[in-house]
Amino acid sequence: MSKHSGPYVVALGTAGGPRWWTGEGAGERQGIATAVVVNGSAYLVDCGHGVGRQLMLAGIELNSLKGIFITHMHSDHTVDLASMTVFGTLALAAQGAQPVKIFGPGNRGMLPPVSTHVSGPDPEAVGGSDPTPGVEGMFKHLVNAYATDLNDRIFDTLRPAPHEKYTVRDIELPTDVGYHPNSNPTPAMDPFLVHEDENVKVTAILVEHPPVAPAFAFRFDTAEGSVTISGDTAPTQNLVRLARDTDLLMHEAIDFDWVRRGYAHESPQAAEAGMEHHRKSHTSARQAGELATRAGAARLALHHLVPGTADPDVWLRAKETFAGELFVPNDLDIIPFQRPSPDVPPVTESPALQPLSR
Repeated sequence: MSKHSGPYVVALGTAGGPRWWTGEGAGERQGIATAVVVNGSAYLVDCGHGVGRQLMLAGIELNSLKGIFITHMHSDHTVDLASMTVFGTLALAAQGAQPVKIFGPGNRGMLPPVSTHVSGPDPEAVGGSDPTPGVEGMFKHLVNAYATDLNDRIFDTLRPAPHEKYTVRDIELPTDVGYHPNSNPTPAMDPFLVHEDENVKVTAILVEHPPVAPAFAFRFDTAEGSVTISGDTAPTQNLVRLARDTDLLMHEAIDFDWVRRGYAHESPQAAEAGMEHHRKSHTSARQAGELATRAGAARLALHHLVPGTADPDVWLRAKETFAGELFVPNDLDIIPFQRPSPDVPPVTESPALQPLSR
């Protein structure tokens, strides 16, 4: 692990999307995952493809892991929760580690509406009697899926079961915000507490990533500074509220020009449905800069990059709307988030920016 004296993040994986990116730079960015490191303890946000490998390359041992925080249930953020469940159980046992807490969205409770672009009969849901599990349900299903492997090890080599090394909790939403997964997935609200220990206070807020519900952004406050991690979201005032005066905002970014090109060969219905999803559910680099400015963030880092092989100049468009320090980290880059010294002037909101509509 880094010898950095203050709190920092490690950009374990910086690519977004449920795919392996091809073309120039293919394989250079792993799936989305971020480690927040404070006083030698690590807190993992999301479990994208390759997260275990990236933790090892970063020198972060699992016995330093104090919590795993899942922003939402899309596969590019959860696909390697499976490896953390199975491989991680073995590693935690070998290191004599205490159980790791996992926090994430609860069961959606109902299927999302069918796209207005559907032609023919409505699609059929998968998942049988549990088509929208949250993180507790996913963990249970993963253990069941790997039961043959796990039971071999439990009975033959006396390894622990995953529930002995992880405690999993669906995040409970405040009851008075008016949340509904379909009709009101991102109500205006205040941040609320998810976890607190001797190193960090972790708060969350609902963000806008339809049709996913709930979808969270997380903020980690420490004695020396704060970092806010957006999860996947369109521009939303809730994110600004959570990130107010944060020392580092890590925000997703998408290249909407790529979206138009990427759907050029799809059927008209699929192309329009896909483009509509990205427009209503994601944020451009320029928009991310605008959000960071509104929040008064000291630094901005763009990650969950879509596409994962884009020209780096695409992400530098954030400089058009954000005057603070900008990072476009590669995998395994370290970004400190100590509070700036008092002689650094605060970032002020640009009068040219229009109010957010949501």
